Amino acid sequence: MGHAVLSQKTTKIIALGGSLDGGLSTRHALHGVLAAAQAAGATVELFDIAALDLPIYVHRKAPPANVERLLAAVRSADGLVWGSPLYHGSVSGAFKNAIDWLELLSRDDPPYLTDKVVALVATAGGVQGMQAINAMEQIVRALRGITLPLVTPIERAHQAFAEDGSAKDPHLAEQLTRQGTELVRIAGKLRGGR
Repeated sequence: MGHAVLSQKTTKIIALGGSLDGGLSTRHALHGVLAAAQAAGATVELFDIAALDLPIYVHRKAPPANVERLLAAVRSADGLVWGSPLYHGSVSGAFKNAIDWLELLSRDDPPYLTDKVVALVATAGGVQGMQAINAMEQIVRALRGITLPLVTPIERAHQAFAEDGSAKDPHLAEQLTRQGTELVRIAGKLRGGR
């Protein structure tokens, strides 16, 4: 009697973040996590806040095509990476607006980010990046998601990356790699339970 071969779905990871001011540090950090996730066997995609050019979220307003594309990606993702610069003790307004559009996932079954793991990255001009991480963690919880315990607050982010986008500090590079690898591992386990 032959053995049945079960097809395994590839873990899908999407990243959401960046900034509108042309700063690259958040995008570089997201690329670092995504590169590790891809090396761990996941398919990856980045939704850059600036490129998305999202309108301000208005409840009960029909979403434009770029929002529909983001929502479809979030629905099909097993895990996410969120990255925001620290703005006044929290996430940027542009990042929060993108997250507000996820309200349209409320009527899904299951709703919002149920059973999805989210890795968190924050960039700061100074040393308070954990404040943005804490804000994002509260948002993930409100959207019924699960935060990856490994977080990456990046201090003095404007000095953290080389021109090619690589982390100057080997410890930071290792942290981003570990975060991406662990995200794929946990997302794969959660997907197996669905």
